[in-house]
Amino acid sequence: MGRREVMAESRDGLAAAAGLASAGGRRIVGVDIARGLAITGMLVAHAIPRADESELLVDGRSSILFATLAGISLGIMTGSERKTEPGHRADRVASVAMRALVLFLLGVTLGSLGSEVAVILDYYAIMFLFLTPVLFLPRWVLGLVAAVLAVAAPAFGVGEADPTAGFLVYFAQYYLLTGYYPVLIWLPFLLVGLISARSGLGRAKTQLWMVAAGTISAVLGYGAALLLPGITAEAHSGSTAEVLGSGGFVVALIGGLLWLTSPERARVGTGIRAVLAPVGAAGSMALTVYTLQIITLAVFAVLRDETGGAVEYPGWPLLIGMTIVSLLFATFWRAFLGKGPLERVLGRVTRTQR
Repeated sequence: MGRREVMAESRDGLAAAAGLASAGGRRIVGVDIARGLAITGMLVAHAIPRADESELLVDGRSSILFATLAGISLGIMTGSERKTEPGHRADRVASVAMRALVLFLLGVTLGSLGSEVAVILDYYAIMFLFLTPVLFLPRWVLGLVAAVLAVAAPAFGVGEADPTAGFLVYFAQYYLLTGYYPVLIWLPFLLVGLISARSGLGRAKTQLWMVAAGTISAVLGYGAALLLPGITAEAHSGSTAEVLGSGGFVVALIGGLLWLTSPERARVGTGIRAVLAPVGAAGSMALTVYTLQIITLAVFAVLRDETGGAVEYPGWPLLIGMTIVSLLFATFWRAFLGKGPLERVLGRVTRTQR
């Protein structure tokens, strides 16, 4: 491999490490839009007013979409369908590990602000670490691991972590099995995203397979919950039916967005990319937008507590205002400054030398 090829490969990997979605130095618009939808959906799930506990489409599925896209980003970072050569893999693994450390610290910090939101970043960090040993394995092995976890992990993800069992045991129980985003139950989403990236996201065949396989999985998961007694696919239930149903739904969604926004779709693709450009901009700096949303929700939660509930949270004005501001901020920042601010910082922190 020549020096220019090594430098280009390194730039693409570092871009993905910073939360970007690139192929050959170009952004994958469908991935950006999907990530923007995930971030927007998570905001809606956090802030939308509810008269009851009824489940919305965004509940659970937005986070699962975000997790699957995280697996895709790790796949892009490590070479997409052309896996990074064995002699150049150590720096990619080091970048993933450093990224995990930064995300864990950021997640714990955001979780301590009192936003009343279950922050996902520290869980993601541990998921990244768990994936480092399997990043370069064949797709069939990744698929087998995902299938085993989807069936076996939900059987153990019940109850609560035991705070009297010691710090390490409690930490493992909480993050791996009993927390809001139990790592072992959520790993299949990242593994499927990694498999998708390894299959070539720019190929129509891969995109259509994602739509077909995702649809079949969704039918199996939601169908089982509908027809079989005692089976649930409710958001955050951590059941195999939810993994299959919601996981299949988001894979089909990503595949459909990739197909619709690909250059081959000509005018249709151009129109979709133009209409959803603000969503794609938010997706290109998802970490920044997510962090700002959590901080804003924390501020309103504190104000509400201090005024005896006078500040409406969650509430429509807050939801609509935050959504508009998030999309406008991302659109103008990307147009004039490029990478999001936290993405720039994360890219520099996780950069490794060859």
